[in-house]
Amino acid sequence: MEDTIIGVDLAKRVFQLHGASKSGQVKFRKKLSREQFRAFMAQHPACHVVFEACGSASYWAQEVQAMGHEVRLIAPQYVRPFVKRQKNDVADAEAIVIAARQPEMRFVAPKSIKQQSKAVLFRSRQRLVRQRTELVNALRAVLYECGHVFPAGIINLKRIEGLLQDPEVDLPALIVEECLDLLAQISEKTNRIVAKSKKVKLLAAETDTAQRLQTMPGVGPMTALAVEAFTPDMAHFKCGRNFAAWLGLAPRQYSSGGKERLGRVSKAGQSDIRRLLIIGAMSRLNWIGRRTIPEGSWLARMLSRKPKIVVAIALANKMARQIWAMLTKNEDFRDPALATAA
Repeated sequence: MEDTIIGVDLAKRVFQLHGASKSGQVKFRKKLSREQFRAFMAQHPACHVVFEACGSASYWAQEVQAMGHEVRLIAPQYVRPFVKRQKNDVADAEAIVIAARQPEMRFVAPKSIKQQSKAVLFRSRQRLVRQRTELVNALRAVLYECGHVFPAGIINLKRIEGLLQDPEVDLPALIVEECLDLLAQISEKTNRIVAKSKKVKLLAAETDTAQRLQTMPGVGPMTALAVEAFTPDMAHFKCGRNFAAWLGLAPRQYSSGGKERLGRVSKAGQSDIRRLLIIGAMSRLNWIGRRTIPEGSWLARMLSRKPKIVVAIALANKMARQIWAMLTKNEDFRDPALATAA
């Protein structure tokens, strides 16, 4: 493989390239269109190609890897400190190469086409849920302006529908008509959400990884799909704590002078998996899930002295570490409390 690093600043139509040796000697600077870039990389000898982890980065990583090059992605926040003076495409491409030469640099694993496909399904369902919530809030707001107050939650739609269908309702006909139209839109969103949820369950039943993840209490098809879609190979993480920190479930550090100071969870990682793990942890702490918590266990002791949400975040951290162990060892979930008792 040639001793060349090519930094590529991606854009919609024009790409800026910066080629340099590993020692830092500049070899070329080029500004190419999409078609010219593809042809240039196909003719160039195999080398190291570095992209900033942004939109279309995974696609171009797949394309360039197929041409025989070694591809790496760098998070934008790690490239920014190496930009000299003014920010432009030329400076960005050079900064990508300089960042890639750092021996301690952390790289982002490119997503496969299967991961991208599952991520599209997950995002589509998430977008529909958000749009339905917006419609429900709009409906409640209209009725609130007319003196009818309903609690939050989609479960109250039946009560709203009953009010609007009442022939003696004290609302103008135009408002009733618009509210019924909002109900129709909500129903249409709900049907699409249900269809996508079924598709998620089918996908989660197809792979051994998703089935293995669902052996853990609090992990369902949605969480399993999110882990498959957004998580790189677990070999990239040295231990379970690193995976939990990548999800943003580890405390932020403010340590200095040899004294350790830990703050709140960083929330600096993958937000979708973090949110689903916390929801799953809360389901294990509700009045039904608590029946399975052994007395005197770590979880029981935490519940006796900490608020439920704090315990849920701590449990989500523990679940993340257990997921790392399950996927690296190819084993199903084993309850530590039951294993200790045995």
